[in-house]
Amino acid sequence: MNDPVEESGDESSLKVAIIGGGVSGLTSAYCLINSSKSDSAETRPVEVTLFEASPVFGGMIQTEQRDGYLIEKGPDSFITSKPQAVNLCEDLGLAARLISTNEEYRRAHVVFRGKPVPVPADFTLVAPGRIGPVLKSPLISPSGKLRMGWEYFLPAKKDNHDESLASFVRRRFGAEALDRIVQPLVGGIYTSNPEKLSLQATMPRFLEMEQAHGSLLKAARFQRKQQVAQQSSESGARYGLFLSLRDGLGHLIDALVSAIRPHAVLHLNTAVERIEQIGAPTGFRVHASGRDPQNFDRILFTIPAYHVAALLRDVNGDLASELEEIPYASSAVVVSGYRLDQTEHPLDAFGVVVPAIENRKILAVSFSSRKFPNRAPKGRALLRTFVGGAMQPELFDLDDDTMRKVVRDELADLLGVHGEPELEEICRYPKSMPQYHVGHLDRVRKIEDLVAAIPGIEIAGNAFRGVGIPDAVLSGNQAAERILTKWILTGDS
Repeated sequence: MNDPVEESGDESSLKVAIIGGGVSGLTSAYCLINSSKSDSAETRPVEVTLFEASPVFGGMIQTEQRDGYLIEKGPDSFITSKPQAVNLCEDLGLAARLISTNEEYRRAHVVFRGKPVPVPADFTLVAPGRIGPVLKSPLISPSGKLRMGWEYFLPAKKDNHDESLASFVRRRFGAEALDRIVQPLVGGIYTSNPEKLSLQATMPRFLEMEQAHGSLLKAARFQRKQQVAQQSSESGARYGLFLSLRDGLGHLIDALVSAIRPHAVLHLNTAVERIEQIGAPTGFRVHASGRDPQNFDRILFTIPAYHVAALLRDVNGDLASELEEIPYASSAVVVSGYRLDQTEHPLDAFGVVVPAIENRKILAVSFSSRKFPNRAPKGRALLRTFVGGAMQPELFDLDDDTMRKVVRDELADLLGVHGEPELEEICRYPKSMPQYHVGHLDRVRKIEDLVAAIPGIEIAGNAFRGVGIPDAVLSGNQAAERILTKWILTGDS
């Protein structure tokens, strides 16, 4: 006997299931609902049902306030050079709550021989903006500095084959620059092994700089001249490079859910267990935990690629196989609150990153209460310590007590932190960070072609073309727009 099937709504409407309630899933729902509410003659009603397996929306974006501390359990900011997240905040009425980073502490440290040392000024992840600050830094040996300066005279690579971050930096600036500065800075973002990380997929602008100017140092000099010209003719940027929200990024999730809830069906604690293809050219039956099966015209997946693969195995085995080839890393964030008099280091930066060659047991420490205002009570410091990642997966598997001890020992040794923390919480994210290995974009193109051949299926999220919040917002918007465009063009329901 077949299970009963839930049916609801107008038969002329488009029924869309969104699987995953992180920022990509919520953004796609918001986009679909707004398009459905427009006055355009082409639009027809869209019924959105969103399934989230966990008890909360937002994925890794989670904010908690406790004892005067504002705790970001996942990301704590987003970049503004990609405008999608800023635009979404403005559209949701959150513009007045956007805050920039604290200019007084706008710098970073890197561990060198067991001590935090400032990263040379104007160093942008992969390349120095100016060679002068590098020459003054103790991070690089005299021979290493000569090698970095020689980059000015090196020709650009002639082919366009994908290249690892490690290969690119060694080729342009030498091994010391990679080991001492670039690897820890990039590792703090992608938790990746630089020997495998695709530069095309993660930081293509540096390849473009090389191709356009022959040298990244020449490109940086050209960009400085452009910036001076722009500053003389403009009143200044609306925002700084990184932003957050006054009440934390969780407020973005709350605003999205509030905007969506009156117009959609939202399910928490509801894992999708099976997808069944029932119609031609479109038509799917969703089997979710604790619910009767339900029929939909379209399905949008915004969950990790390996989960999508498991659900689409019976629909398209080739697509499932390609999705499974995207590797993921696990990481943990240990949030600690201390009195400032428990810390010998002045915490005069946004944080400290740790090179792999230092052989320590943490990736980085973010000084949250220096980075943004009102993150800790007066006289207190809020620290976020990152553990695990692709290069130290065994540390993610430590039990809670051992991880706490590891982090306390590292904070004591690097920053002179002593005594018991006032606040301490471990936030674990298993298999949460997709790894963009060399060849990643070729795989993504294959995945996109395979998805396009399955009417009614769309995929979005951070596994494909960007891991940041703006990337996730863009991915969700684009998937929603593809659903609407195909529906309008085909006229089917």
